[in-house]
Amino acid sequence: MNSTVGLSDILLISPMIALFLTSLIPLTLKVLRGNREQSPIVTLTQGLIGIVIAIALLMVFGGAGKTAFNNGLIFDGVTQWMSVIALFAAGASMIMMYENPATTGKQFSELIFLAMSSAVGMLILVAAVDLLMVFIGLEMMSLALYLMIAMSHEEKLSKEAALKYFVLGSFASAIFLYGVAFIFGSTGGTNILSFMENASELIQTSRLFLFGITFVILGFCFKVSIAPFHAWTPDVYQGAPTPHTAFMATAVKAVSFAAFLRVIATKSLIGSDHLFDILQWLAVITMIVGNTAAILQNNFKRMIAYSSIAHSGYVLVGVITAGVSDNGAFGASGVIFYLLSYSLMTLGAFAIAGMMEKSESHIVNIDDLAGFAKQRPMLALCMTVFLLSLAGIPPTLGFFGKFYMFNAAIGEGLLWLAIWGMLNSVIAVYYYLRPIVVMYMKDGDAEIAARPLNATTVTVVAMALAIVLMGFMSGPLFAAVEKSLL
Repeated sequence: MNSTVGLSDILLISPMIALFLTSLIPLTLKVLRGNREQSPIVTLTQGLIGIVIAIALLMVFGGAGKTAFNNGLIFDGVTQWMSVIALFAAGASMIMMYENPATTGKQFSELIFLAMSSAVGMLILVAAVDLLMVFIGLEMMSLALYLMIAMSHEEKLSKEAALKYFVLGSFASAIFLYGVAFIFGSTGGTNILSFMENASELIQTSRLFLFGITFVILGFCFKVSIAPFHAWTPDVYQGAPTPHTAFMATAVKAVSFAAFLRVIATKSLIGSDHLFDILQWLAVITMIVGNTAAILQNNFKRMIAYSSIAHSGYVLVGVITAGVSDNGAFGASGVIFYLLSYSLMTLGAFAIAGMMEKSESHIVNIDDLAGFAKQRPMLALCMTVFLLSLAGIPPTLGFFGKFYMFNAAIGEGLLWLAIWGMLNSVIAVYYYLRPIVVMYMKDGDAEIAARPLNATTVTVVAMALAIVLMGFMSGPLFAAVEKSLL
């Protein structure tokens, strides 16, 4: 095996290198200034420049299906799309951090460094096709997040959230690594590409391999909040600062599903009916648990947290479809397209919740939205777009995301999964419409916090416009995603 690292390898990982080097700039300048924080807008600008450079390099060098570092990383359409989603979510979350009371202040340089370091882990994770590289990406992403949550100015809930996330995240990583050990024992390697061709036979003939794949899947189920491994999600999402919650709910979920998709794409499910059936039931249970629990919430962040659990169930339907389909590109395209739409609308909903927080410990309840439409008609309209899109109401992007994913499932004979998805979407309409009714039909004095929020406002309006416009252009957009995966 040739173990030399060539220039082509370096060029392929140049987005990760650029992101890491630019993440060091705010921290280095702070050290050179005698531990004095520079202007937060300068720190934010440096971080956003790093993200723009990383996206540009990704567009230039990614997407060709090339591998790097002895087939440890692959740069194909999945890598390119998921990396862009993760970097966009990171950029939007950093803008929210700049204007949120729980995150701005004396340690803003460290926070931007950690957010960008987490994004580097995400880029490794989406490109990884060796299970050990997947583990490295997962840990780099997660460790930075644990620290980010614990650094919040809020004293009680954020510390509890960080500890819960750390303990359960470590537990999930241990399960994942245990599965990797079984796979190594049964195949003699950890590279997904090496056992992809005969995974469906291996899972029938080798109990070790079956255990390995099962444990790896369980590890991912923890990371993406699949019931019954979802219990940490509402508490962590509520306790973390809202910008971090937005980052976790979108970027972390998208890249974890990307890695999940690569493991399932080995067609292991075709060889094991039991594993196939269990995953289908987990998808259904996740949708039901997420949506029914969301109905009972009054805390806005907890409602969106439970709704994100339900959305994990929807995406799992797409992942299963890609895992059993002869044309895996169609199922995978549905997953990527859905995660793109989900990230936009969830980021927007959390951004507006963050704008209403008057202090680091302020809790935004749904009833607090009363009168918001009169006070802030533009933001209320944006919030309506986000919630309708999350509910899957046409012609928003969220509707087409569900349409393409469930259409692929029906095409593979998974009609019952698609029906459960549609039924749960109908249930979800109730709790997504509730904040809209409160905003427009109840009198109150809901108002955004009395601090400059221009950057977040621009981001929110841009995302709302993107959801509507991309909804009308969903056909060409989906075709572009599918073409990049072929």
